Amino acid sequence: MKIALASPPYPKSIADGLYWIEKLVKDAALQGAVIVCFPESYLPGYPGLGFVPEEAGAEKLQDALNKVCEIAKDNSIAIIMPMDLYKDDRIYNVAQVIGKEGEVLGYQTKNQLDPSEDDIWSPGTKRQLFEVDGLKFGLTICHEGFRYPESVRWAAQQGAHLVFHPHLAGSDIEGTVPTEWGSMNNPYYEKAMMMRALENTIYFASCNYATKYPESASSIIAPNGEVLAHAPYTEVGVTVADIGPDKATGYLAKRFKNRLYNGAVI
Repeated sequence: MKIALASPPYPKSIADGLYWIEKLVKDAALQGAVIVCFPESYLPGYPGLGFVPEEAGAEKLQDALNKVCEIAKDNSIAIIMPMDLYKDDRIYNVAQVIGKEGEVLGYQTKNQLDPSEDDIWSPGTKRQLFEVDGLKFGLTICHEGFRYPESVRWAAQQGAHLVFHPHLAGSDIEGTVPTEWGSMNNPYYEKAMMMRALENTIYFASCNYATKYPESASSIIAPNGEVLAHAPYTEVGVTVADIGPDKATGYLAKRFKNRLYNGAVI
């Protein structure tokens, strides 16, 4: 089956974000993808690194989610839509999972916040798997996927074929543009993507914005660490790759002896 990662520009507004969502979802569907993932907090936009999102409350974001559901149904493709969620007087950084019929299948919260995010969002406390057309997958959001490999191992041990990883790494203000994927001169992010796949024997699909100065490329990594596809740096578009869920055995993740570390004293 084919999966897709969308690399949109930072949204000027929620309306602008919905424009890019519809455009890139159509591109992914035309290429035969069964699911497409967008970057972290795409609605209303990640707050930081020089970016300032549109002010958005619960009602405005619910309207936007309803529109994304319509886009999924119109194009018969599942969508992973990272966005803010207002619940119980708190704001969470989540990834909504929408089926190809336009139904919301659930969401994954960002449970391990970056220290800079402690005053922006509340951390979630649960993890779960999702399934689309027989593809079982988990979600880990930005910082937690890069620095907390346990979030990926959990999904692999529960039978996930793949973990999607929406994130933001880069800026529109300053920086450099990488010239080679995984170069020793690049930030460590792409190397971490490869490790999340290799150390768990599953696919890892990491999705970034198309910024002027990106620190990583949207990338799809095979269980053996092979880079199946990655987005060209700075370019808006979708990255599509064929994957074989049967190749994602989770072998190394399932060999991990959790009991050796329960209550361990170091």
